[in-house]
Parts: sequence; structure tokens; C-alpha cells
Amino acid sequence: MSLTFMNSRSALVTSESVTEGHPDKLCDLIADAILDAILAKDPFARVACEVMATTGIVVVMGEITTDCYVEIPQIVRETIREVGYTRAKYGFDHETCGVMISIKEQSPDIALGVDESLEVKERGRTDNHRDALGAGDQGMMVGFACNETPEFMPLTISLAHKLTKQLARARKDKNPPYLRPDGKSQVTVEYEYGVPKRIDAIVIAAQHDNATASRVIREDIIEKVVKPVVPGWLLDSGTRYFINATGRFIVGGPMGDTGLTGRKILVDTYGGLARHGGGCFSGKDPTKVDRSAAYMARYIAKNVVAAGLADRLELQVAYSIGVARPLSVSLETFGTAKVDEDIIYDLIQKHFDLRPAAIIETLQLRRPIYKATAAYGHFGRDDIEAPWERIDKADILRAEAGL
Repeated sequence: MSLTFMNSRSALVTSESVTEGHPDKLCDLIADAILDAILAKDPFARVACEVMATTGIVVVMGEITTDCYVEIPQIVRETIREVGYTRAKYGFDHETCGVMISIKEQSPDIALGVDESLEVKERGRTDNHRDALGAGDQGMMVGFACNETPEFMPLTISLAHKLTKQLARARKDKNPPYLRPDGKSQVTVEYEYGVPKRIDAIVIAAQHDNATASRVIREDIIEKVVKPVVPGWLLDSGTRYFINATGRFIVGGPMGDTGLTGRKILVDTYGGLARHGGGCFSGKDPTKVDRSAAYMARYIAKNVVAAGLADRLELQVAYSIGVARPLSVSLETFGTAKVDEDIIYDLIQKHFDLRPAAIIETLQLRRPIYKATAAYGHFGRDDIEAPWERIDKADILRAEAGL
């Protein structure tokens, strides 16, 4: 898709986002809230936490190995309260919902590979502590960056996130007063040879009370959600608006749709403009390369693009469970490289260590920083602590590439 999109005179590209009250995002938030609470007490805990939510109940499942204790039901209820499900008429209530927990320890077979990597087993010892930790799973992780926005993210997902954040802000400010926690956005941008030209369509689904007319909701959403965040030059007489397109959105949250962790992976990443390895992030400690290696790949891609070595870069890294060093590292610049791609590849190999222990150390990932990432995307954020968003390697990459 990306190559066609870059070479097309006119192409429509779409991304979506959801508010923290969306049932899947609510589950991501709960999973990461539990992870943060554990890491705050035990930075070396192994956490793989899954959450499901449906009418009146939250189920917390997974594998957690730790020496500390956290009050999981309390964390669940507090997270639901923060999101805004505080009354039964909203379809979910933090005080009265049931909380079920089914937690066991991490499989000893997985722990064997994480505690001691294949490299250490083969040598009997290691002189480099970064070799010691094996990857917590197999898989492919993808990082991406482009220069079409200041945050080095695709415009479609950047605007979609801004719309849902503004929708949530309007609800919390009670302006308008009838909004409820669940909500979604979708933005379709028309590109011309890879450059954003105009917005073709904006979709907003906003949960609301039973008393407000759809006409009023449409007018308010366009004036109080869309116009404050979408640049006017991207809107024209042909831009289409779909506001609560079914006519109403009263039943929402876990009452309207069962929520699960990890079901919004394109919302979490690049909105569909980059490939995805398949693994989700929320509820996983940094020994799980699904999360940590995806963060590192973003860090690398962003620094390469910020250095001016390419306008767009997609980086794929592959791992085997129990092995420290990645099996493969590949990159795609979609024809936008300013230097030979072999030079970019060699610079990545020289300046970035992709072993799990090195990733954790470089990005300081054994900290409770994850709950803030669970809603509105893990990348392109300057409003939270996200060390993978630093561009501290850009200058040296630019210099060594001869630019």
C-alpha cells in the first residue's frame, strides 16, 4: 500500500483513534495500570496481564511473577473511575461492577529463555551483561517515522488522536454537557504523491445522553471538537462529516461492546500506514519484545528521519524466544532515502543495540511509565514520558552519513 500511496497522484488514506472510554482502550488502561503498580514496587517483575470487560464485570487474566503485592481490584475500580464510568446510566459503574481475577505465574519454560539467553547457554558465561537476557517471545516488531508532521507521525493518525483527545476534553469540561466516555474518530486524508493535500472525510462517534437531538450533537462536535484541532487549510467544501452516523450512540462502553486488551494495535501505532508485527503492547513488561523492541524500532526510525537520512522509514526487527540478538533487521525507505540504504543500515547497526537488555537499559523501561501510553497512541507523544521519542542520535547519524 505505501509504495502505491507514495507514487499516486491522488490517494485516500484513513486512520482511526478511540477515546479512553472505548471498551478495548479501557481494558488496555487497566492492564497498564496494573503493570505500573507492580513495576513501582518490583522493577524486575514479569507481567503479562490481559483484561476483558463486558456489562457489569471486568476479568483480569494472565501470568505475573513478582515478590510484591498490589490490590488489583482497587486498581481496576480506580482506573474505571478516572475514565469516567461513575454512574450506572453511563452503562458501567466503577463502584458496582464485578471484578474477577485469574492470575498465575509466568511459565517456567518461558522464564528459562528470558533469565538466561541462548548466547549465555552456549558460551557458559558472558562478558557482556546485555547478552544475558533472552527475548521473551518470538515475533516481528516494526518501527516507523515520517516527516509529514512535527511529531514524525502520519498525518492521518495524528489528526485522529487529536480529535479523540479533544472529544474527551470536551466531555470532561462538560462542554457540551451530554457527552459520555465512549468515542471514536476516523480521518481520511487525500495525498498527492505522498504529500497531504486535503481532508476528504471526518468520522466522529460520540456517546451521549438520551435527551439530546442528533442535529445538536452534529453542530456541537464540528464546532467544539473538529474545528479547534484540525487545521483549516485541510478542510474545504468537499470535506464530508459523519457525526454519529447511525443517528444515536447512547449505549456504549463495555455495555455496548465487549472490551479486550490488544484489539486496537493500529490505533496504538501508526494508523495502518506501517506494517505491524501482530503483538500488542499493554499489560506487558519490557522483557516482552512485542513492546520493548517496537519502542526501540520507533526510536531508531524517528532518529533516522530526524537526521534527514530519509523522509520515511519503516524498520522491522525479528526475534526468537530465548535469544538475545535479533534474527533479522530490515528497513524500507519507500524511495525517500537521501543516502544509500546500506549506509542507513550500517549506521543503525553501529549506534543502536537491539538486544532486549540493551533496549531496556537505553530506554529505561523498568519504570511505571506505561499507563499513560495506553490511550491516544504510544508514539508521537510529547505529553507523556516516552523515551523512545527522543531524537538524541540524529546529529551523529547526520554527521556520519555526510549530510
